[in-house]
Amino acid sequence: MQNDAAPVEVRGLVKRYGDLVAVAGVDLTVEPGDVYGYLGPNGAGKTTSLRMMLGLIRPTAGQVRLFGRDPQVTVHALEGVAGFVEAPRFYPYLSGLENLRMMAAFDGADAAERIGPSLEIVDLADRAKDRVGGYSHGMRQRLGIAGALLRNPRLMLLDEPTTGLDPGGMRDMRLLVRRLAGEGITVVLSSHLLSEVEELCNRVAIVRSGSMVYEGHLSELRRTAGSGYRLRTTDDSLAERVCRAQAGVTNVRAGDSELRFTADEPVVAQLSVALVESGAAILALAPEHATLEELFFRLTEGDENGDRAPTAALERAS
Repeated sequence: MQNDAAPVEVRGLVKRYGDLVAVAGVDLTVEPGDVYGYLGPNGAGKTTSLRMMLGLIRPTAGQVRLFGRDPQVTVHALEGVAGFVEAPRFYPYLSGLENLRMMAAFDGADAAERIGPSLEIVDLADRAKDRVGGYSHGMRQRLGIAGALLRNPRLMLLDEPTTGLDPGGMRDMRLLVRRLAGEGITVVLSSHLLSEVEELCNRVAIVRSGSMVYEGHLSELRRTAGSGYRLRTTDDSLAERVCRAQAGVTNVRAGDSELRFTADEPVVAQLSVALVESGAAILALAPEHATLEELFFRLTEGDENGDRAPTAALERAS
């Protein structure tokens, strides 16, 4: 196993079905220890990309490397890799334990020894002898992760693991993903749920219509978007003129009882001095960072011509 290679490297990944382009040139790198969010609207090509990463379908163009190995060339590329695409499937008339024993028999080696610990990790030890046909959707999702853990993975790919879960099930799944990350497992999490990605992931790729529109740290995405501020003064008309005259202050908007603008922190310090010197005393000045939801829609929703705004031009939305 190539320990120095990235868990996932994807370059120029394309998948076409006739005239339909499902994935149109995806590039991403997942580093060891990442909880990596693969984020995009439904139909953006996320599941197709994961299928290619796992070697389940062949790319039309481009390449995938898992720990430096091509899953289309060697089955050894999947050593230390586990997960599921769409919903995990089981024999409903067998118990959770019996399903895992069958999976362990296929994996061989010491997979059977991990059945008990895996059930404990996903909190299914007490229901292991119940038939899977009586499991809730959330329990089947957790059983799928238990099955993946039998492989003793270093990398886990999960496709929309909270889809169809009630709020309690979603909470439990998020806690489980955190626990996996705490065990040192690198996780790639496909999702269209913004709150889920923002809560769990340190790095993200955002896709739109099969194409990448952003890849990197969430913190860098927010920095690129700039920081928004809300301002109230003793003379907002005067303060607006000062804001518009201050270098580095952009997107100045006047509301009923406040001003809003975008600026970097050092510029805000200079603006504060300028406001006081002008006679517009500051009553309130509060930062307002862009949420992932705002950034996501700026990147994935086109303008009236269908063109997205370039990442570098992101500004705080009103």
